[in-house]
Amino acid sequence: MLARKPLFPGVIELNFQAGEVLGCNVYLVHDADEWILIDIGYEETVDDFIEIIRGLDFPLSKCKTLVATHADVDHIQGLAKTKQILKTSISAHPNAVEPLTSGDTLKTLAVIEAQDLMMSMPPVQIEHEINDGDILTVGEKQIEVWHTPGHTDSQLAFRIGDVLLSGDNLYRDGCIGAIDAHHGSDIKAFVKSLTRIRESDVKWLAPSHGPIFAKDNDMLDRVIDRVSGYLHMADFGTLAEDWPLMNEWDDEVAQGILPKGLETPQS
Repeated sequence: MLARKPLFPGVIELNFQAGEVLGCNVYLVHDADEWILIDIGYEETVDDFIEIIRGLDFPLSKCKTLVATHADVDHIQGLAKTKQILKTSISAHPNAVEPLTSGDTLKTLAVIEAQDLMMSMPPVQIEHEINDGDILTVGEKQIEVWHTPGHTDSQLAFRIGDVLLSGDNLYRDGCIGAIDAHHGSDIKAFVKSLTRIRESDVKWLAPSHGPIFAKDNDMLDRVIDRVSGYLHMADFGTLAEDWPLMNEWDDEVAQGILPKGLETPQS
């Protein structure tokens, strides 16, 4: 039996447990013999994670459910295979149900032709739809579900005491989950979700990628300011609310204004 390396009481992250990064963070939350997995990552690493779980002496038959934080391929490609091995159920936000059950390669970002990225997305049935305010129980442990859209429309986070399993909302370096229209990003919703985390009294953030870290409100303020600015930048295309430069250009065209130092050419 492997010696368990919990991050918090009843919370084990399987990459940290393994001593190597196999993929996205996979959280095993347990109480007594009952346990759940939050995310599973790519199909190719499922066997590795299952072997770790066996080594930790968790009975495979006691997995209550597999939880998808959101419907991005790097988090959920292995769900169908894991479900078959563990004979358990899948839990996800309602917005994740269609892309997961249909194996949608566009919304899950499994296929990005312009980057020559071509991955399979095995479809999987969802038994339980979970949403903001729901409580997942594992033994006597209670896990509060937060719907934190922005990165995707199905992004969930999970509060356990003063710890938030925070998904792709925020990482230790101040980066956030990728903003991409194809998988349901929403900048205004992202700001709202980050603000919710900022205003909460959680002490620790355990993201879906990278190390856990203490919640830093000054850092969150900077991130919220930066992401709010994306609403007014052409960088984010149709996800932005406006592009102030175009209003300035309208005025300059109407008034025939050229930059200082550039004279109007003579005809």
